Amino acid sequence: MEPFTIGNRKIGPDEPTYVIAEAGSNHNGDLEIAKELIDVAADAGADAVKFQTFRAEDLYVEDSGDVEYLEDERSIYEIIESMEMPYEWIPILYDYCNQRGIDFMSTPFDERSASELEEYVSAWKVASYTSSHIPFLEYLADTEMPIIMSTGAHSLEEVSESVSVLRSAGVSDLVLLQCVAAYPTPLSEINLRVIETLSNEFEIISGLSDHTLDPTIAPSAAVALGACVVEKHFTLDKSMDGPDHEFALEPAELQDMITTIRATETALGSSEKRVLEVENELYEKARRAVHAVSDISAGERISEENVKILRSGSQEGGLPPKFYKEITGKIAARPINSGKGIEWDDIDV
Repeated sequence: MEPFTIGNRKIGPDEPTYVIAEAGSNHNGDLEIAKELIDVAADAGADAVKFQTFRAEDLYVEDSGDVEYLEDERSIYEIIESMEMPYEWIPILYDYCNQRGIDFMSTPFDERSASELEEYVSAWKVASYTSSHIPFLEYLADTEMPIIMSTGAHSLEEVSESVSVLRSAGVSDLVLLQCVAAYPTPLSEINLRVIETLSNEFEIISGLSDHTLDPTIAPSAAVALGACVVEKHFTLDKSMDGPDHEFALEPAELQDMITTIRATETALGSSEKRVLEVENELYEKARRAVHAVSDISAGERISEENVKILRSGSQEGGLPPKFYKEITGKIAARPINSGKGIEWDDIDV
Protein backbone atom coordinates (compact mmCIF):
# COMPACT_ATOMS: atom_id res chain seq x y z
CA MET A 1 0.00 0.00 0.00
CA GLU A 2 2.13 2.82 -1.31
CA PRO A 3 1.15 6.34 -0.16
CA PHE A 4 0.13 8.90 -2.75
CA THR A 5 -0.57 12.62 -2.78
CA ILE A 6 -3.78 14.65 -2.94
CA GLY A 7 -3.06 18.35 -3.12
CA ASN A 8 -0.22 18.86 -0.67
CA ARG A 9 -1.12 15.90 1.52
CA LYS A 10 0.22 12.38 1.47
CA ILE A 11 -2.39 9.65 1.92
CA GLY A 12 -1.30 6.38 3.49
CA PRO A 13 -0.99 4.22 6.62
CA ASP A 14 1.85 6.25 8.14
CA GLU A 15 0.32 9.64 7.35
CA PRO A 16 -2.22 11.75 9.29
CA THR A 17 -5.81 10.85 8.48
CA TYR A 18 -7.11 12.79 5.48
CA VAL A 19 -10.36 14.34 6.74
CA ILE A 20 -13.01 15.25 4.17
CA ALA A 21 -15.74 17.58 5.41
CA GLU A 22 -18.69 16.67 3.20
CA ALA A 23 -20.72 19.79 2.45
CA GLY A 24 -22.62 17.94 -0.26
CA SER A 25 -25.64 19.99 -1.29
CA ASN A 26 -26.07 21.67 2.07
CA HIS A 27 -25.43 25.03 0.40
CA ASN A 28 -29.17 25.06 -0.44
CA GLY A 29 -28.43 26.79 -3.75
CA ASP A 30 -26.83 29.81 -2.08
CA LEU A 31 -23.23 30.62 -3.01
CA GLU A 32 -22.63 32.55 0.21
CA ILE A 33 -23.74 29.53 2.26
CA ALA A 34 -21.33 27.40 0.22
CA LYS A 35 -18.50 29.77 1.12
CA GLU A 36 -19.54 29.75 4.76
CA LEU A 37 -19.37 25.95 4.70
CA ILE A 38 -15.81 26.22 3.38
CA ASP A 39 -14.98 28.58 6.26
CA VAL A 40 -16.39 26.14 8.81
CA ALA A 41 -14.44 23.21 7.34
CA ALA A 42 -11.19 25.18 7.20
CA ASP A 43 -11.60 26.51 10.73
CA ALA A 44 -12.27 22.98 12.02
CA GLY A 45 -9.01 21.73 10.51
CA ALA A 46 -10.40 19.54 7.73
CA ASP A 47 -8.05 18.65 4.89
CA ALA A 48 -10.73 18.97 2.21
CA VAL A 49 -14.25 20.29 1.80
CA LYS A 50 -16.36 18.36 -0.67
CA PHE A 51 -19.47 19.32 -2.58
CA GLN A 52 -21.53 17.28 -5.05
CA THR A 53 -21.89 18.04 -8.75
CA PHE A 54 -24.73 16.44 -10.71
CA ARG A 55 -27.62 17.05 -13.04
CA ALA A 56 -30.92 15.36 -12.31
CA GLU A 57 -31.43 14.40 -15.95
CA ASP A 58 -28.12 12.47 -15.85
CA LEU A 59 -28.88 10.84 -12.53
CA TYR A 60 -32.51 9.67 -12.28
CA VAL A 61 -35.27 8.66 -14.63
CA GLU A 62 -37.79 11.49 -14.66
CA ASP A 63 -40.66 9.35 -13.38
CA SER A 64 -38.61 8.24 -10.37
CA GLY A 65 -41.25 8.27 -7.63
CA ASP A 66 -40.45 9.26 -4.09
CA VAL A 67 -38.09 8.07 -1.35
CA GLU A 68 -39.58 7.27 2.05
CA TYR A 69 -36.64 8.33 4.23
CA LEU A 70 -36.71 11.91 2.89
CA GLU A 71 -40.33 12.52 3.98
CA ASP A 72 -40.79 14.89 1.04
CA GLU A 73 -43.87 15.00 -1.17
CA ARG A 74 -41.79 15.76 -4.24
CA SER A 75 -40.38 13.00 -6.43
CA ILE A 76 -36.75 12.13 -6.00
CA TYR A 77 -36.11 13.63 -9.44
CA GLU A 78 -37.58 16.97 -8.35
CA ILE A 79 -35.61 16.91 -5.11
CA ILE A 80 -32.34 16.20 -6.91
CA GLU A 81 -33.07 18.87 -9.51
CA SER A 82 -33.55 21.44 -6.74
CA MET A 83 -30.16 20.52 -5.23
CA GLU A 84 -28.05 20.98 -8.38
CA MET A 85 -24.92 23.09 -7.89
CA PRO A 86 -24.35 25.58 -10.74
CA TYR A 87 -21.28 24.74 -12.78
CA GLU A 88 -20.23 28.38 -12.68
CA TRP A 89 -19.70 28.03 -8.92
CA ILE A 90 -16.87 25.53 -9.40
CA PRO A 91 -13.98 27.98 -10.10
CA ILE A 92 -15.34 30.37 -7.47
CA LEU A 93 -15.40 27.69 -4.76
CA TYR A 94 -12.02 26.37 -5.90
CA ASP A 95 -10.46 29.83 -5.51
CA TYR A 96 -12.11 30.36 -2.15
CA CYS A 97 -10.78 27.00 -0.90
CA ASN A 98 -7.30 28.05 -2.00
CA GLN A 99 -7.66 31.27 -0.03
CA ARG A 100 -8.64 29.26 3.05
CA GLY A 101 -5.90 26.66 2.64
CA ILE A 102 -8.18 23.67 2.20
CA ASP A 103 -8.50 21.23 -0.71
CA PHE A 104 -11.55 21.67 -2.95
CA MET A 105 -13.34 18.45 -3.87
CA SER A 106 -16.68 17.66 -5.43
CA THR A 107 -18.23 14.30 -6.27
CA PRO A 108 -19.24 14.06 -9.93
CA PHE A 109 -22.21 11.82 -10.71
CA ASP A 110 -21.91 11.92 -14.50
CA GLU A 111 -19.36 12.52 -17.24
CA ARG A 112 -20.60 16.04 -17.97
CA SER A 113 -20.13 17.10 -14.35
CA ALA A 114 -16.73 15.39 -14.17
CA SER A 115 -15.54 17.30 -17.23
CA GLU A 116 -16.57 20.58 -15.55
CA LEU A 117 -14.66 19.61 -12.40
CA GLU A 118 -11.53 18.05 -13.85
CA GLU A 119 -9.50 21.26 -13.98
CA TYR A 120 -10.23 22.08 -10.35
CA VAL A 121 -9.86 18.84 -8.39
CA SER A 122 -6.76 16.77 -7.65
CA ALA A 123 -8.67 13.58 -6.83
CA TRP A 124 -12.05 12.06 -7.61
CA LYS A 125 -14.53 11.04 -4.95
CA VAL A 126 -16.87 8.34 -6.23
CA ALA A 127 -20.22 8.04 -4.46
CA SER A 128 -21.42 4.63 -3.30
CA TYR A 129 -24.21 4.39 -5.85
CA THR A 130 -21.75 5.18 -8.65
CA SER A 131 -19.16 2.60 -7.61
CA SER A 132 -20.63 -0.07 -9.90
CA HIS A 133 -21.10 2.34 -12.83
CA ILE A 134 -18.29 0.71 -14.80
CA PRO A 135 -18.30 3.03 -17.85
CA PHE A 136 -18.10 6.05 -15.54
CA LEU A 137 -15.25 4.49 -13.54
CA GLU A 138 -13.37 3.94 -16.81
CA TYR A 139 -14.01 7.57 -17.75
CA LEU A 140 -12.54 8.78 -14.43
CA ALA A 141 -9.60 6.40 -14.75
CA ASP A 142 -8.65 8.01 -18.06
CA THR A 143 -7.97 11.29 -16.22
CA GLU A 144 -5.11 9.59 -14.31
CA MET A 145 -6.13 11.18 -11.00
CA PRO A 146 -6.40 9.43 -7.62
CA ILE A 147 -9.81 7.98 -6.77
CA ILE A 148 -11.51 7.71 -3.37
CA MET A 149 -14.50 5.38 -3.71
CA SER A 150 -17.30 4.71 -1.23
CA THR A 151 -18.73 1.20 -1.14
CA GLY A 152 -22.19 1.55 0.44
CA ALA A 153 -25.02 -0.70 -0.84
CA HIS A 154 -22.53 -3.01 -2.59
CA SER A 155 -21.29 -6.51 -1.78
CA LEU A 156 -17.62 -7.42 -1.54
CA GLU A 157 -17.93 -9.20 -4.89
CA GLU A 158 -19.27 -6.05 -6.54
CA VAL A 159 -16.51 -3.96 -4.97
CA SER A 160 -13.98 -6.47 -6.27
CA GLU A 161 -15.29 -6.07 -9.81
CA SER A 162 -15.00 -2.27 -9.61
CA VAL A 163 -11.49 -2.46 -8.19
CA SER A 164 -10.45 -4.81 -10.99
CA VAL A 165 -11.83 -2.40 -13.59
CA LEU A 166 -9.97 0.54 -12.09
CA ARG A 167 -6.71 -1.35 -11.74
CA SER A 168 -6.98 -2.66 -15.31
CA ALA A 169 -7.45 0.95 -16.40
CA GLY A 170 -4.20 1.91 -14.68
CA VAL A 171 -5.51 3.40 -11.41
CA SER A 172 -2.96 2.71 -8.67
CA ASP A 173 -3.83 5.61 -6.34
CA LEU A 174 -7.09 4.25 -4.94
CA VAL A 175 -8.85 4.41 -1.57
CA LEU A 176 -11.91 2.34 -0.63
CA LEU A 177 -14.24 3.71 2.04
CA GLN A 178 -16.49 1.56 4.17
CA CYS A 179 -19.91 3.16 3.93
CA VAL A 180 -23.46 2.21 4.85
CA ALA A 181 -26.15 3.73 2.65
CA ALA A 182 -28.54 4.67 5.45
CA TYR A 183 -29.14 8.27 6.50
CA PRO A 184 -28.49 8.26 9.38
CA THR A 185 -26.68 4.97 9.95
CA PRO A 186 -27.24 3.29 13.35
CA LEU A 187 -23.98 2.63 15.20
CA SER A 188 -24.97 -1.04 15.29
CA GLU A 189 -24.86 -1.14 11.48
CA ILE A 190 -21.71 0.85 10.69
CA ASN A 191 -19.49 -2.30 10.72
CA LEU A 192 -16.15 -0.58 11.00
CA ARG A 193 -14.23 -3.86 10.76
CA VAL A 194 -14.99 -3.78 7.03
CA ILE A 195 -12.23 -1.14 6.87
CA GLU A 196 -9.77 -3.94 7.66
CA THR A 197 -11.55 -6.31 5.28
CA LEU A 198 -11.19 -3.88 2.37
CA SER A 199 -7.55 -3.22 3.16
CA ASN A 200 -6.65 -6.91 3.47
CA GLU A 201 -8.79 -8.18 0.60
CA PHE A 202 -7.47 -5.71 -1.97
CA GLU A 203 -4.14 -4.71 -0.37
CA ILE A 204 -5.38 -1.16 -0.60
CA ILE A 205 -5.65 2.02 1.45
CA SER A 206 -9.04 2.14 3.16
CA GLY A 207 -11.16 4.51 5.23
CA LEU A 208 -14.67 5.49 6.27
CA SER A 209 -17.53 7.52 4.87
CA ASP A 210 -19.67 7.93 7.96
CA HIS A 211 -23.38 8.71 8.28
CA THR A 212 -23.83 7.97 11.99
CA LEU A 213 -25.12 10.82 14.13
CA ASP A 214 -22.38 10.73 16.77
CA PRO A 215 -19.49 13.02 15.79
CA THR A 216 -16.64 11.03 17.30
CA ILE A 217 -17.30 7.33 17.99
CA ALA A 218 -17.16 5.87 14.48
CA PRO A 219 -14.48 8.25 13.09
CA SER A 220 -12.06 7.74 15.98
CA ALA A 221 -12.63 3.96 16.04
CA ALA A 222 -12.09 3.89 12.27
CA VAL A 223 -8.73 5.63 12.67
CA ALA A 224 -7.77 3.08 15.33
CA LEU A 225 -8.61 0.33 12.81
CA GLY A 226 -6.34 1.88 10.19
CA ALA A 227 -8.60 4.27 8.27
CA CYS A 228 -6.45 6.68 6.25
CA VAL A 229 -9.41 8.77 5.03
CA VAL A 230 -12.51 9.81 6.98
CA GLU A 231 -15.44 11.61 5.39
CA LYS A 232 -18.51 12.99 7.18
CA HIS A 233 -21.36 15.32 6.24
CA PHE A 234 -21.64 18.70 7.95
CA THR A 235 -23.97 21.66 7.84
CA LEU A 236 -24.33 25.13 9.28
CA ASP A 237 -27.52 24.14 11.09
CA LYS A 238 -29.37 20.80 11.27
CA SER A 239 -32.71 22.61 11.19
CA MET A 240 -32.13 24.05 7.71
CA ASP A 241 -34.39 22.85 4.88
CA GLY A 242 -32.95 20.07 2.74
CA PRO A 243 -32.54 16.28 2.83
CA ASP A 244 -28.94 16.12 4.11
CA HIS A 245 -28.96 18.61 6.99
CA GLU A 246 -30.63 16.51 9.66
CA PHE A 247 -27.96 13.78 9.81
CA ALA A 248 -25.00 16.14 9.26
CA LEU A 249 -22.66 17.55 11.91
CA GLU A 250 -22.98 21.14 13.03
CA PRO A 251 -19.78 23.26 13.14
CA ALA A 252 -18.89 22.53 16.78
CA GLU A 253 -19.43 18.80 16.18
CA LEU A 254 -17.19 18.85 13.11
CA GLN A 255 -14.49 20.53 15.18
CA ASP A 256 -14.99 17.89 17.89
CA MET A 257 -14.68 15.09 15.34
CA ILE A 258 -11.41 16.38 13.89
CA THR A 259 -9.94 17.11 17.34
CA THR A 260 -10.81 13.57 18.41
CA ILE A 261 -9.31 12.06 15.25
CA ARG A 262 -6.04 13.92 15.85
CA ALA A 263 -6.05 12.88 19.53
CA THR A 264 -6.66 9.27 18.47
CA GLU A 265 -3.68 9.45 16.10
CA THR A 266 -1.55 10.80 18.93
CA ALA A 267 -2.71 8.03 21.26
CA LEU A 268 -1.99 5.33 18.66
CA GLY A 269 1.62 6.48 18.59
CA SER A 270 4.28 3.95 17.63
CA SER A 271 4.02 0.17 17.31
CA GLU A 272 7.50 -0.21 18.81
CA LYS A 273 7.42 -1.55 22.39
CA ARG A 274 10.23 -0.01 24.40
CA VAL A 275 10.93 1.85 27.64
CA LEU A 276 9.97 5.46 27.03
CA GLU A 277 11.67 8.55 28.40
CA VAL A 278 8.49 9.47 30.29
CA GLU A 279 8.79 6.12 32.13
CA ASN A 280 12.39 6.59 33.25
CA GLU A 281 11.70 7.64 36.85
CA LEU A 282 9.36 4.78 37.59
CA TYR A 283 11.54 2.40 35.59
CA GLU A 284 14.18 3.08 38.24
CA LYS A 285 11.94 3.36 41.29
CA ALA A 286 8.97 1.04 40.77
CA ARG A 287 10.34 -2.01 39.00
CA ARG A 288 11.16 -4.78 41.43
CA ALA A 289 14.66 -6.06 42.22
CA VAL A 290 16.33 -8.33 44.78
CA HIS A 291 17.02 -6.43 48.02
CA ALA A 292 18.37 -7.33 51.45
CA VAL A 293 15.74 -6.91 54.17
CA SER A 294 18.18 -7.33 57.05
CA ASP A 295 21.92 -6.94 57.52
CA ILE A 296 23.75 -9.92 56.04
CA SER A 297 27.24 -10.81 57.23
CA ALA A 298 30.02 -12.06 54.98
CA GLY A 299 29.77 -15.87 54.91
CA GLU A 300 26.07 -15.84 55.82
CA ARG A 301 23.68 -17.78 53.59
CA ILE A 302 21.28 -15.85 51.37
CA SER A 303 17.75 -16.96 52.26
CA GLU A 304 14.09 -16.07 51.97
CA GLU A 305 14.38 -14.50 55.43
CA ASN A 306 17.03 -11.94 54.54
CA VAL A 307 16.23 -11.05 50.92
CA LYS A 308 13.01 -10.11 49.12
CA ILE A 309 11.89 -8.91 45.71
CA LEU A 310 10.94 -5.27 46.29
CA ARG A 311 10.56 -1.96 44.51
CA SER A 312 13.81 -0.01 44.80
CA GLY A 313 12.50 3.52 45.32
CA SER A 314 15.49 5.83 45.78
CA GLN A 315 17.80 2.90 46.58
CA GLU A 316 19.98 1.49 43.83
CA GLY A 317 18.27 -1.59 42.44
CA GLY A 318 19.74 -5.07 42.64
CA LEU A 319 19.42 -8.11 40.44
CA PRO A 320 16.19 -8.61 38.46
CA PRO A 321 13.57 -10.90 40.05
CA LYS A 322 14.34 -13.73 37.63
CA PHE A 323 17.60 -14.38 39.54
CA TYR A 324 15.94 -14.65 43.00
CA LYS A 325 15.79 -18.44 43.11
CA GLU A 326 19.28 -18.73 41.64
CA ILE A 327 20.91 -16.72 44.44
CA THR A 328 18.84 -18.12 47.31
CA GLY A 329 21.06 -20.55 49.22
CA LYS A 330 24.28 -18.91 48.04
CA ILE A 331 26.84 -17.44 50.48
CA ALA A 332 27.36 -13.69 50.92
CA ALA A 333 30.85 -12.73 49.71
CA ARG A 334 30.86 -9.54 51.81
CA PRO A 335 28.66 -7.70 54.30
CA ILE A 336 25.38 -6.50 52.82
CA ASN A 337 23.43 -3.74 54.53
CA SER A 338 19.67 -3.99 54.91
CA GLY A 339 17.89 -2.34 51.94
CA LYS A 340 20.80 -2.73 49.55
CA GLY A 341 20.13 -4.09 46.12
CA ILE A 342 21.99 -7.38 45.85
CA GLU A 343 24.47 -7.68 42.97
CA TRP A 344 26.50 -10.60 41.71
CA ASP A 345 29.57 -9.11 43.42
CA ASP A 346 27.80 -9.56 46.78
CA ILE A 347 27.55 -13.34 46.30
CA ASP A 348 30.19 -16.05 46.49
CA VAL A 349 29.49 -17.96 43.31
